[in-house]
Amino acid sequence: MKTAVLLLAHGTPDSVSEIPEYLRNVTGGRPIPDSVIEEVAHRYSLIGHSPLTEITRRQAAMLSEVLSMPVYVGMRNWRPYIADTVKTMRADGVDHVVTLCLAPQNSRTSVGLYRNAAFKEAAGMAIDFIDSWHDHPRLIDAFAERLQAALAKVGRGTIVVFTAHSVPARTISDGDPYEQQAKETAALVALEAGLPDSQWIFAFQSQGMSGGPWTGPTVEDTLRRLKEEGYSSALIQPVGFVCDHVEVLYDIDIGFRDYGSQIGIKTSRTESLNDLPAFILALADLVRKRLERHAGAAHILASP
Repeated sequence: MKTAVLLLAHGTPDSVSEIPEYLRNVTGGRPIPDSVIEEVAHRYSLIGHSPLTEITRRQAAMLSEVLSMPVYVGMRNWRPYIADTVKTMRADGVDHVVTLCLAPQNSRTSVGLYRNAAFKEAAGMAIDFIDSWHDHPRLIDAFAERLQAALAKVGRGTIVVFTAHSVPARTISDGDPYEQQAKETAALVALEAGLPDSQWIFAFQSQGMSGGPWTGPTVEDTLRRLKEEGYSSALIQPVGFVCDHVEVLYDIDIGFRDYGSQIGIKTSRTESLNDLPAFILALADLVRKRLERHAGAAHILASP
């Protein structure tokens, strides 16, 4: 069998003019209020461009070099779409795919949707889908490396706010593992970086602009609480994201920074994992372990 790796990510439009089409993909064609489209376009205009696609391609190229095997990139909501990438893989003769969603914590509202899309488009291929990897030691090492570097700049005693993308509250109430896994990632990073429990806190960011309640506490509420407790600065580390994109470059670098200035608490953030070699090694280890398991299963099936 010809084996390859498929990295899945959310996708991002290439220009502000493409945002309406992009948002229709995100919502599955459901109507979107004009106010939401305008706000998202405004945020993209302020950061200039979301580098998610370029960074994901770079991660794929580095992973391919480490593994000495082909690594493809497919996006759920924008080009290169998962369906188009799978067509390319078929044309290249790939029939076994180790598939990894670049979201460490598993939720049916995120990883579950990627999984469904991958299995739908890659029907007939042997798919090894990695559902969650929130506690992988090398991932924790990579986050801790970024955290320690940031603390060295802002002060080792700075309070740390770990974040992950919020999800609808109804998702968590139905037994979804996402909230627990996100908080576990944060706790493991804090432990690896040597932070006492009193020096870190967890919050959910980027709550949706429409619909019912979303999981909290919000970063804004958390910053306000820290200010009331006497803190003058906070370091934000998003442990639910593995590269720069609008939720990092706008929500944290602009939105939370400006909010912090308004209430008198200075905010900064850790550098995203992006193409950090330690992060690429984490991805490589995940793939290798899945390949070893696949080889073992094949051996069992082949035994008389």
